[in-house]
Amino acid sequence: MTPPIWSLRRLHAVDEGMIAELAGVLLDCVEGGASVSFMHPMPAGRAEAFWRHVAEGVASGKRALLVAEDASGVCGTVQLVLDQPENQPHRADLAKMLVHRRARRQGVGAALVRAAEAVARECGRTLLVLDTVTGGDAERMYEHMGWERVGVIPGYALMPRGGLVGTTVFYRRLGG
Repeated sequence: MTPPIWSLRRLHAVDEGMIAELAGVLLDCVEGGASVSFMHPMPAGRAEAFWRHVAEGVASGKRALLVAEDASGVCGTVQLVLDQPENQPHRADLAKMLVHRRARRQGVGAALVRAAEAVARECGRTLLVLDTVTGGDAERMYEHMGWERVGVIPGYALMPRGGLVGTTVFYRRLGG
């Protein structure tokens, strides 16, 4: 098997250079039609503001942020939202799993999810939850990776260029 042409790492701080690279991935995903909470066209400043907010969460320990990098820079990312209500200290949300179009179908998404699961275990989490577009590539990936499908909420969100789409909710027990 050929080794990947990208690498993964967890960020414990996010500087302006990294914010720009992460914004580039987010902009590419929205441009490519991914339903990831933002509408098209998306201004670069909006993407950068989003990542600055995430950076605050990373700095305070409320979020864990992982990135995949290739020769061109950041090509994927995923977050764990660790800041949960006091009656849910065992849980985290897997959020904003984004892969740049140049790096798709190379195992980046699955590797990011596996790495996020490992970080969640390190943080003492035993349950992860997520939602993703119904019928999309990510839904198939999560099912293939053994995540448990809870169900579908029809008409949950708008696609970046309009039109309602359902979301599928998943969970994964990590032990404990």
